[in-house]
Amino acid sequence: MAHKYVALPPDGDAVYLFTFDTDNQEFKKAKQVLWGDWLKVDENHDFSQIGPGWTAIIWAPKTKREIYYIKTELTSDKRPLEIIFLDVGQGDGAVLITPEDGAKEKIMVIDAGEGNNMARFLNGRFKAYRGFDFEAAIITHPDSDHYRGFEEIFADHDIGFKNLYQNGLVERPVSGTFDKVGGVVEDNGVFYMENLALDKTVIEQHFSDNSNFGRKEFPPVMFNALNNPKIQNFKMLSTDPNQSVHKDGRAYMPGFQPSSQRKYSIEVLGPIMEYDANDKPRLRRISSNYGKTKNGHSIILRLHFGKYKVLFGGDLNIPAEKYLLRHYAGLDKFPAKSNDNYQLMLNEAANWFKAEIMKVCHHGSEKVTDEFMQVVNPACFVISSGDQEGHVHPRPDLLGRLGRFGRGESPVILSTELQRSTREFEDQKKVDALKKDIDTLAEAEEPSDDFVDEIKDKIAHLGRTNVDVYGAVYLKTDGERLITAFKFEEASDKKKWFYYEYQIDDNGELHLRD
Repeated sequence: MAHKYVALPPDGDAVYLFTFDTDNQEFKKAKQVLWGDWLKVDENHDFSQIGPGWTAIIWAPKTKREIYYIKTELTSDKRPLEIIFLDVGQGDGAVLITPEDGAKEKIMVIDAGEGNNMARFLNGRFKAYRGFDFEAAIITHPDSDHYRGFEEIFADHDIGFKNLYQNGLVERPVSGTFDKVGGVVEDNGVFYMENLALDKTVIEQHFSDNSNFGRKEFPPVMFNALNNPKIQNFKMLSTDPNQSVHKDGRAYMPGFQPSSQRKYSIEVLGPIMEYDANDKPRLRRISSNYGKTKNGHSIILRLHFGKYKVLFGGDLNIPAEKYLLRHYAGLDKFPAKSNDNYQLMLNEAANWFKAEIMKVCHHGSEKVTDEFMQVVNPACFVISSGDQEGHVHPRPDLLGRLGRFGRGESPVILSTELQRSTREFEDQKKVDALKKDIDTLAEAEEPSDDFVDEIKDKIAHLGRTNVDVYGAVYLKTDGERLITAFKFEEASDKKKWFYYEYQIDDNGELHLRD
């Protein structure tokens, strides 16, 4: 099956598919497409009326099989790396798709939100053309708005993952806080968690038997994973050399270390593994607050591709960020601003965390440090949050701080919640009509099937979700150019995508294209 990808024009203009009006012998704009979109080529198309310079595309080949045309110069044999920051409501969920073609393509799901948005997206995006054999599922930490969406995904035995990664803190089906991750031990006044889920053995020990789960939320996710024959490996992902690949003093996700075979790599920056006197691995209790500690040990990843870096910030918080900054600067304590080590820390930490794009920590919570944002210094912030929760994410004061610490004169702030389009009011005429139909139905002795079906259709219309356009944020890059995109609020095929394009010049300066 011949296929192409949509290219990114040198001038950055939008790209369209066209129909051809045979009566008037002219092309008509039909659909806007985005850089990297997959196109099935109609290899046997008759171009006698079309002329040269065009490629015929079969749209929806398994269903509608509509024919469109695209300028051949706007197609490519190569595609960019793609990251979709999915609109999962309150929570995090992202999909990373590597730029290789065919069987060499690797897909990673980094958190899956709390509902079924991720499951529906995976089904819609991948089922038709390549099935469900993914590289990795990554649970950055055990907060339900990051892992609950995996419960349905793991329960589907048509969906497989080569690796299931987690941060070592798996919540057993017991009561308490730190007890759920195996408790804490004290060592010279510092508390640590030592009973980490280093491999599948620990997962099996605690989650093979679901008879004692009760109403606990994390155990069923692991139970479903253990019982899915297509999930191959269960591993902790951290900076430990046994759980990541170390090269040139840095830790990388296994299989994604720097290589001459690929132009991208994925660095692991957290959680930070420490060791006792007998070299037993452990994680520090960052805070006496359980939530802050488990969030603070989120799996932190930094994607490198050519001139660009993308930081996945997990649910970091103030104590966690201070811990990471001083660790990477080699300091025992977080220095005061008046201390000479303060600027030294910022300079050194920037070598580890600086990125052009940042998935903002903890859904836009204000509980983050100015120092960490200053060190990352991205040109674009992506916030994943929901609008039916009590956290007020993203916090308005946090948005102001992002702008202050962003790179360039106009840092871009994208939010899955703010990019979402919803209807404010339902159709009052349909409500009134339905009320009359219900009155008629109550008086009818034998209502017709068609009348009953008509009422059901009206109820279904009113009961549909009020989301017209989900607020997913798309990132695409080939290492030289990068775009961040989202859909327009109006549901239009011809005006579908809005995007920002970034370029880094020969002097290393990043520019937002006009």
